[in-house]
Amino acid sequence: MSSRSARSDTTITALIPELDALAAEVMAEWQVPATTLAVVQNGETVLLRAWGQRDVETGLPATPETQFLICSITKTFTATALALLVDEGRLDWTKPVRDSIPEFRLHDAIATDRVTVRDLLSHHSGLPRHDWIWIPADLSRGEMMSALRHLEPARDIRTEFQYNNLAYNVAGLVVERISGQSYEDFVRTRLTDKLRMSVGFSAEEYAAAADAAVPYLVERGDVRSRSKFFPITTTGAGAIVTSVAALANWMKFLLAEGEFAGERLLSSTLIREMQSPRVFSGAAEWQEFGHSHYGLGFNNTAYRGERVVGHSGGWLGWSTLMRLIPARNTGIAVFTNTGGNPVHSILINRIHDHLAGNEPVSWLDRLRDMRRKALAQQKSDDAAKPTARKLNTNPSHDLADFCGAYEHPAYGRVVITQDGDSLHWAWRRTKAKLAHRHYDSFQLPYVLGDLNPDDLVITFATDRDGSIASLSAQLEVLVPDIVFTRAAAGECIDPAFRSACVGEYIRGDQTHVVTEDAEGELTLKIPFVPLYRLRPYQGATFSIVQLDGYRTEFRRGPSGAIEELVYHQPNGTFIAKRKL
Repeated sequence: MSSRSARSDTTITALIPELDALAAEVMAEWQVPATTLAVVQNGETVLLRAWGQRDVETGLPATPETQFLICSITKTFTATALALLVDEGRLDWTKPVRDSIPEFRLHDAIATDRVTVRDLLSHHSGLPRHDWIWIPADLSRGEMMSALRHLEPARDIRTEFQYNNLAYNVAGLVVERISGQSYEDFVRTRLTDKLRMSVGFSAEEYAAAADAAVPYLVERGDVRSRSKFFPITTTGAGAIVTSVAALANWMKFLLAEGEFAGERLLSSTLIREMQSPRVFSGAAEWQEFGHSHYGLGFNNTAYRGERVVGHSGGWLGWSTLMRLIPARNTGIAVFTNTGGNPVHSILINRIHDHLAGNEPVSWLDRLRDMRRKALAQQKSDDAAKPTARKLNTNPSHDLADFCGAYEHPAYGRVVITQDGDSLHWAWRRTKAKLAHRHYDSFQLPYVLGDLNPDDLVITFATDRDGSIASLSAQLEVLVPDIVFTRAAAGECIDPAFRSACVGEYIRGDQTHVVTEDAEGELTLKIPFVPLYRLRPYQGATFSIVQLDGYRTEFRRGPSGAIEELVYHQPNGTFIAKRKL
C-alpha cells in the first residue's frame, strides 16, 4: 500500500482543525504554555497560528507577534551576514580567521594559523563546546575570544563536527571587524530592516518588548516553573529575539535564494553554498530521516525522502525549529517557551506529511511513549545516585585548608569558603553550598531555576608537600577535567615581604642572590645556572618559574627578620642561610 494519503486536499487550510487539536495535546503532554507557528509557501505567508499563553501567571495569550528567544536559529543570520561581506568582496571565508582578527588564538598554534571563517561556521575547528565559558554571561565578546587560547581541543582541525557557540561568537566579531559596525547594527541595517523584521539581541531589548513570552522550565519530577530570562551572550550564536510572524519573512528570503520584495540582497550562489552539506554531523535516529550534515549556519537532512534545511534552537526556557523544504518552496517555523521539548518537531513533521500527501507518522505516540519511559527511568536513576559515593570517607584535610581562590586562565576564578561545617563555592555569577561526596571530592547541588553547574563534582588535589594545590571539575566532557590552580596567598603577595627577602644567602661555598625587579617580582641567581624568576605560591613560599615542582621558602628567625632561604625540591629540602 502506498504511503500516500487518499486525501487529495493537501492545502494547509485543510489541516488547521487537526493541527489545533494536535497542538493542544502535545502542549499538554510536554507542559508547554505557548506555541507559535508560521508557514510560508511560494513567497507568501499562508498560515500564522498561536496557541496557549505567553505568560501563564497573568493569563496573557500568545499571538503570532509574540517575541521569543530563537536561540541557534540566530546562526543562520550570522552566516548570512558574513555571506553579504563575501558577496561584496570584503571577505574571503576560505582564508584564516587571523586575516580578519590578527589577535585570534587557539590552544594549538597550527589550528590558530589554519582555522578559516568557514571552519567557524561549520563547527570544524577541533574545539568542543566549552559552553561554561559563556553561560555565566559575565564576559564580553572579546574576552570570550581571548579565552579560546586556553581551551583544550578535543580533535584536530577539520576532523570531526563539534558544535561550538564560541566559534560563532568569533564569527560575529569578524562581521564587526570587517564592517566597522556592531554585529547588531550590521544585521539590522543589512538584513532584518530590509526584511521588515523586528528583532532584539539583548536582555534589555527582551525586557522592553511589549509582547514577549515568558520562559518556563520543566524539569525533574515533571514540574513546570516560571524562569528568569537568561541571555545568550555569544550573540552571533543565539541571541536574536523575534516573533514567528517576523521569521516568516526570513524564510521567504532564504527560499527565494536572496531576494525579498523584488530586491536582491544576496547572491543565490552564496545562499546555496551556505545550505549545502559540508560536514557530517550525525546519523539518522529515525528511519524517516536521513543522516545530517552541517553547512554554513544551516543543517541539512532529509525527511521521508525530501531534502530539508534549517536550524533548531534550544536554551533554558526556549525551544525553536525552522525547517525549509526547497523543492516545495515551503518554510515552517515553530517557537515554544519551554526548553527541551519536541512540540516543534511533532507539528512540523505533521505539516510536512500533509503537504507531501503522505500518511502521517504518529510522532506524538512515539515521542510521548519515550518521554514517559524516560521520566520513569529518571526516578530510578535518582534513587541509584547515592550508590556512586564511597561511603564512610572523610576529607584528607581540615575544611579550612581547602579555602582560598583557584584560577584558570579561561574559566576564571573559583573561591572556596567555609561556613560552619560546610564548604561553599563561588564562581563568577554562581554560588552554592558544597556537599561532601567522598575523600577530597565535593558536589554542587541541583538548583531548579538557577544558572548553576548542577550536580557538578569538584575534586581537590595536593602538591608534593601535601598542601591543597588545585581543584578540578568536568566543565567540558570531551576533554580532561578543567584544573583550577590555587591562587597565591599569604606573605608572598605582599610587596613589603618580597622586599624583605632581597639579599644574599650562603649555602656551602656558594652565594645565592635574591633581587627584586622593576615590577616588584623576585629573581634568584645561583652561580653557574640561569637567572630564575620566583612566582608567589602560598604563605612565604614561591615557585621557581623555570623549574616545575621546585619551590623556595623564606623563613623568619626569632627576631622576625628573614634568615633562611629553603629549597623544596623533588629530591629533598635544602637550606641557605642569610649572609650577615
